[in-house]
Amino acid sequence: MSFDRDILHDAKRLHFIGIGGSGMSPLVEILHTLGYTITGSDNNESDNLNRIRKLERVTVFMGHKADNIAGAEAVVYTSAISKDNPELKAAAKAGIPLVERAVLLGAISKRFAQAVAVAGTHGKTTTTSMVAQILLEAEMDPTLFIGGRLPLIQANGRAGQSETMVCEACEFQNHYLEMTPAISLILNVDADHLDFFGDLDGVIRSFAQFASQTTGKVIYNADDENTKLAVANVPAEKLVSYGLSPEAEWHAVNAEMKGAFGEYDLFCGQQMITHIRLGVPGVHNISNSVGAAAVATLCGASPAQISAGLLHFKGAGRRFEGLGTHGGVAIVDDYAHHPTEIKVTLTTAQKMPYAHVWAVFQPFTFSRTARHLDEFAEALSIADTAVVSDIMGSREINEWNVHSEQITAKMSNGVYLPDFEGIAEYVVSHAQPGDIVITMGGGDVYKCARMIAAKLDEK
Repeated sequence: MSFDRDILHDAKRLHFIGIGGSGMSPLVEILHTLGYTITGSDNNESDNLNRIRKLERVTVFMGHKADNIAGAEAVVYTSAISKDNPELKAAAKAGIPLVERAVLLGAISKRFAQAVAVAGTHGKTTTTSMVAQILLEAEMDPTLFIGGRLPLIQANGRAGQSETMVCEACEFQNHYLEMTPAISLILNVDADHLDFFGDLDGVIRSFAQFASQTTGKVIYNADDENTKLAVANVPAEKLVSYGLSPEAEWHAVNAEMKGAFGEYDLFCGQQMITHIRLGVPGVHNISNSVGAAAVATLCGASPAQISAGLLHFKGAGRRFEGLGTHGGVAIVDDYAHHPTEIKVTLTTAQKMPYAHVWAVFQPFTFSRTARHLDEFAEALSIADTAVVSDIMGSREINEWNVHSEQITAKMSNGVYLPDFEGIAEYVVSHAQPGDIVITMGGGDVYKCARMIAAKLDEK
């Protein structure tokens, strides 16, 4: 049975296949707050699982088995779940409604008069979190769906009582096209997920469709050429531009870096709105924060609330997330898994007062690695030393015959080591006090960060 009715109204007991995923756990947190009873299964232990296990009326099973769906009135899955998954097959056989994760998110978002969708190839989680921080501190009680943990609430999602929902909107396989947001923010458009979109033009067409489905304002990055192409056919009265350029409606004036942290005067047109000091590092976050400020203003936040929220926001989980200093070595974990993101992360680190920048990179998916071999090598070369693990294939078979050594072979500073244990041993034996180690990737490389930290503590 397909999803052809209001599952949120009819069902009160839901089962999630892959419940610990970054796109699943915030839905669990939202629906749990709304009173639903939830079960779910996963193959891998994670921080998300540890967090949602502590919630009442949530039961987590390790491993996928047909018996796990007992009592479920609907089963939620993602496109990454194989068609022969025993829980998926059991639900279909039993006639239990099946709903894809993106469809469920779209259905939830459509219940809110002011649904805000933050889209873009890079920076979605950080910018969604910035907006969330501002609205939460302003006591506007938003519902939130974020791809990373927001420290302020120690969760990826929450259900609020207001008519505002702030969502991270992912372009992967056109998932965000399940939404019709009242406000959308487009940060940038880059060549990614080309196994689905085919080429950059395909990505731009997808973002154009997303923009066209927005019922109210489309806030777009006027500094990004591909984003401007994506919004070219949106009626002018719906468009709001932002950027670093004074030609943008919302823009930064007198922008400067105080160490690794940006500071600027926020303008809308010719009017100064407020002074901004950022609590997260990186010049790229000046642009992200201008976009977040424009969104927050449309949601009703005051200039003082915007300034305070952006100062207090110290980053989202796995977005340049500091894990402390161990044996004199700073450990940071980051979700960067595309060359553009790696470049930004490592450039930010090189501008900070560390003696040696270590990059530990776990390539994520064979298709992305094969398409961007040269770009990965170029981006990782920004580090003083880059250690690359085996590729995490995720849902893919390695039909490209690609290997991590093909990246390090193109680098003078590259080291290939297959597993986290070997990487941790190597880094701990070579890193010195005053260095920074940044683990990066879309998989489970954060586990390596913790191994390195533990070994440094033992040392």
